[in-house]
Amino acid sequence: MSGHSKWATIKRKKEKTDAARGRAFTRLIKEITIAARHGGGDETSNPRLRTAVLAAKAANMPAANIDRAVKRGTGELPGVNYEEITYEGYGPGGVAVYMEVLTDNKNRTVAEIRHLLSKYNGALGESGSVAWMFSKKGVIMVPSKNTTEDDLMMATLDAGADDIAAEEEYFRVTTEVNKLEAVKKALEAAKIGYESAEITMEPANQVKVEGKAAESVIKLMDALEEHEDIQNVYANFDIDEKTLEEMED
Repeated sequence: MSGHSKWATIKRKKEKTDAARGRAFTRLIKEITIAARHGGGDETSNPRLRTAVLAAKAANMPAANIDRAVKRGTGELPGVNYEEITYEGYGPGGVAVYMEVLTDNKNRTVAEIRHLLSKYNGALGESGSVAWMFSKKGVIMVPSKNTTEDDLMMATLDAGADDIAAEEEYFRVTTEVNKLEAVKKALEAAKIGYESAEITMEPANQVKVEGKAAESVIKLMDALEEHEDIQNVYANFDIDEKTLEEMED
């Protein structure tokens, strides 16, 4: 698969489990809280908050949980003071790993991340060591049952979509970060439902991993994904479908 990290597809499949949904709730609550803290509690004037709330609703998070997270962010309710940090490193086979973190204890979190990377034959890198391999993009996942590719192109290209790609049961719409909101609004105006809309890090190129290295990369990504302080983790690896199927058997 070209154009983005294979992990994005693998993770989507894994997120269907109850445990993954629970972890998603934790991440979404943190994101809503920090978005409200930085931009206020009004979704109409805070695009980051609006995106987080829409993601929470799509994940079937109760409205009361969303409301509490917003109020913790605005200070109407007491809450934890999270710090936003990025960490960079390498996994097996020279795979670049980029992590976005929200933590209330930076020293604890960096020690745990360093341990996980080392456990799976990786290493923590300096700031900037792998960030240059990724670019920030808006990505909207539209279930293919909701529209045709032609209708999707008609609705989004004029609004600023850069690319539309078919991916299993979805169309993947890519935009520049500053065009994400406009493309979302264009989809809503065209009554085309989307499953998720987020800002993500796209790798410029991919490292193909096979055999034991492929197994180690997936185990590392799973371990990082399960860490409660890591909001998002990106990597530039590629694994062919045959190897993936053998690993799943």
